[in-house]
Amino acid sequence: MGSKNSEGKSDSTSEVVDNAWSLKIPKFQPEDNPHRLLEESSFATLFPRYRELYLRECWPLVQSSLEEHGVKAEIDVVEGSMTVRTTRRTWDPYIIIKARDMIKLLSRSVPYEQAVRVLDDDVGSDIIKIGSLVRNREKFVKRRQRLIGPNGCTLKSIELLTDCYVLVQGQTVAALGPYKGLQQVRRIVEDTMNNIHPIYNIKALMIKRELTKDPKLKNENWERFLPKFNNKNLSKRKQPKKKKIKKGYTPFPPPQPESKLDKELASGEYFLKEEQRQIRRRKMKEDQHAAAAKLREEKRNKSFIPPEESHFKSVTENKSSDIDVEALKKKIKNVKKYRPKSRTRQ
Repeated sequence: MGSKNSEGKSDSTSEVVDNAWSLKIPKFQPEDNPHRLLEESSFATLFPRYRELYLRECWPLVQSSLEEHGVKAEIDVVEGSMTVRTTRRTWDPYIIIKARDMIKLLSRSVPYEQAVRVLDDDVGSDIIKIGSLVRNREKFVKRRQRLIGPNGCTLKSIELLTDCYVLVQGQTVAALGPYKGLQQVRRIVEDTMNNIHPIYNIKALMIKRELTKDPKLKNENWERFLPKFNNKNLSKRKQPKKKKIKKGYTPFPPPQPESKLDKELASGEYFLKEEQRQIRRRKMKEDQHAAAAKLREEKRNKSFIPPEESHFKSVTENKSSDIDVEALKKKIKNVKKYRPKSRTRQ
């Protein structure tokens, strides 16, 4: 990401690490190790019973793909285990680690077409254990479903942004792809299980992808562009304590609440027979239902009641039709009286 990381601190080691991830690893050829391996190495892993049928079908393909690298693969259906070991024809000392990752992915329900990619040098794998990150079972299921998203759209967007194949199965998340993408997938999965929605990390990855295309912003601080997540769930220790209002001291104890028997005695229900009690209770329920139905009916008919019209008197009604002629004459005389006389020419 340049000389400065996303936190705004210049770090030379981060630049070295990013350059190291971007380096092209040369392919290891048989001519690089002509003496082959002297010791035999082997790894074994268990697989669940529901994977037995699929593994039996694809096992010839697994053996043929590993034999190209000089690795022998065996499956034991009775014990439910898969084993890979090196032979005298193995020239790559690291291929046994790749073969171990391959059988681990196969045991975690990854299809053979994806698991065989881990044998390439520029492809790695990571199995993230999420079962121990959340104690509550209901919260664990909800957060795992949040990682998948509706119809798997969240998981698909993570795969597109990180260039990795991600599979959520049980209490693990299997990821397969480039090493830099595996780091991003692990960060997203751990944040999701810690109750941080994956959309924040997805937005950050989208923004970073666009910023890397701009040569002007390549070596600048990206903190102002990235979304910030503020945790609104405060712990109980940090929450402000509620002030308790002290009540005035009274030497008398509070009144004793009425029991069910006292209420029946006060209402007279205690002296009724069982049939009469049932009839009374049924009548009370019917009255409650009738009152609730009446309220619903009034609420439903409220929209159909027309509003009250305000009656305004017209202007013509306020003015009288009769004209006071005498008052009008006096008004004209007063106007003539105070009008200045026009000057005559001498």
